[in-house]
Amino acid sequence: MANVAAAPESDALFDVDMPVRLPSALSPSRAADFMQCPLMFRLRVVDKVPEPPNAAATRGTLVHAVLDRLFDLPAGARTPDEAAALLAPEWEKLLAKDSELGTLFESPEALTEWLASAKSLLGRYFTLEDPNRLEPAERELFVRAAVGEGGDRLVLRGVVDRLDVAPGGLLRVVDYKTGKAPPAGYEAKNLFQMKFYALVLWKVRGVVPKRLQLIFLGSGDVLTYDPDERDLRGVEQKITAVWAAIRAAAARREWPASPSRLCDWCSFKPGCPAHGGEVSLAPPVHFVPAN
Repeated sequence: MANVAAAPESDALFDVDMPVRLPSALSPSRAADFMQCPLMFRLRVVDKVPEPPNAAATRGTLVHAVLDRLFDLPAGARTPDEAAALLAPEWEKLLAKDSELGTLFESPEALTEWLASAKSLLGRYFTLEDPNRLEPAERELFVRAAVGEGGDRLVLRGVVDRLDVAPGGLLRVVDYKTGKAPPAGYEAKNLFQMKFYALVLWKVRGVVPKRLQLIFLGSGDVLTYDPDERDLRGVEQKITAVWAAIRAAAARREWPASPSRLCDWCSFKPGCPAHGGEVSLAPPVHFVPAN
């Protein structure tokens, strides 16, 4: 008869290192994460470490929601006052989805001040565009397209803030940013995101977008760029290279930190090896086809 004993809390002989299943898909934000810091990508995408809510990011989500809802109103009714009136109900919707957002503010006064800053950004929007002269073809448009074949197939996907279509069929891709415009010569990160969207739209619609437009509400600047097919082929090659690097990092189970000035805004900084912290061995990753 077999001896029965209490099971040990841990027995390495029988531990199974279960792989994490990840879809072969990439968004511009996750591609940018990896290019900025492979460890940040790992912690967000592979380990899925929870991140605390962030006031600036949440304000961006709120302002985006209001600008989306603004175009539900008829032309002529899209005014700064109407936009401001949408703030409170849209904030309540965000809270209903994630009650943890309420922990961002230590007092009612802090919340009031934060909402006032969002109102200020919305007011600045009206100095940059007249929404009464626009009828967007799409808002919060989910886009996806595949590149490569077989084991190299990768799905590109993301959400476009706004797509304008001219009577002749020309496309303008618009993205709202609640921060400030980057200094001259440092626009590459923002343009990568827009070119990513343009590439997907080109593959889906067969038309290269005429204009990419970034509206920076924090500084009141508008950045525009007119891509061509050569641009988009180049960004496809870049995305393919980033994906190859992600797969290689997963195969080695090595996701190195890349310290930079951006570390001060990273929620993972306290546990980052580059700043005196420690992380466990990365789990193995199994990539699966994405829909």
